[in-house]
Amino acid sequence: APAPQTTTPADPDGVVDLGDISVSGRRLDEATQEFVREVGAPARGRGLARWRNGVCIGVANLRNETAQYIADRVSTVAEDVGLKAGEPGCEPSVLIIAVTNANAFTQAFVERRPRLFIVGGGGMDLGRSGLERFKTNDQPVRWWTVSMPVDADTGLIATRLPGEEAPTISTFASRLTTQIVDDTKRAFVIVDIDKIGGVSLQQLSDYLAMVVLAQVDPNADTSSYSTVLNVFKDPGQTEGLTDWDKAYLEGLYDATRTRINQASHRNEIASSIIRVHNRMTAEQIAAEDAE
Repeated sequence: APAPQTTTPADPDGVVDLGDISVSGRRLDEATQEFVREVGAPARGRGLARWRNGVCIGVANLRNETAQYIADRVSTVAEDVGLKAGEPGCEPSVLIIAVTNANAFTQAFVERRPRLFIVGGGGMDLGRSGLERFKTNDQPVRWWTVSMPVDADTGLIATRLPGEEAPTISTFASRLTTQIVDDTKRAFVIVDIDKIGGVSLQQLSDYLAMVVLAQVDPNADTSSYSTVLNVFKDPGQTEGLTDWDKAYLEGLYDATRTRINQASHRNEIASSIIRVHNRMTAEQIAAEDAE
């Protein structure tokens, strides 16, 4: 006779195996939203900005071949997310400067052309307190970006600049969405060559690409993520941009960014990143199956 079957009552405090797919999907969603909140550093009161059409990369104070490698690599990553890379001789919208004694250089640089950093329009930068942090940052690389609220369709500036009249923007009425988004206009990156340590040129270039193409908080805690942003703390962790970084950048540039509420705005970008991540995973699986 068959042995009687027994059942074990479910333990309400025990671990329930929901399956790899559902658990991974939930964790990916949570991790992505946390990463966007941790890393993103938009201008005050604004959403995350990105470059609109293209970027021109300028590199100063390095040997020609080294400077060209950095400019080419950052330009390649920009092209990967759909931007146009500037031709040789273009006017730099991104200026990467390698220096020693970065604090002294940055202080003098800002004092020489303060309007390049604090333009005076609303929602364009991190303010004077942020600029002070930029000038006294002790990290191997520091950066400052200027962005502008613009019309999503035309790219026309949607904020009043000092000495100019307020722009007229025709908007549609909605409580949830807006046609005003944020475009990055210029970026300054200071590399302290005394502090880059054992980081390779490829690692440095990929790190620069990440902070140039996205508004990254220099004080973000990214230790629990596989990202090139950890490269100065642990150069052996990654050779360059990771799949996580690539999904973040591509998701940022695929997102519409039209939500008015800032939390909804970030959630929309996180959802875009998740779609890119899932697509990349499916492509990788298909490629492995085809081999």
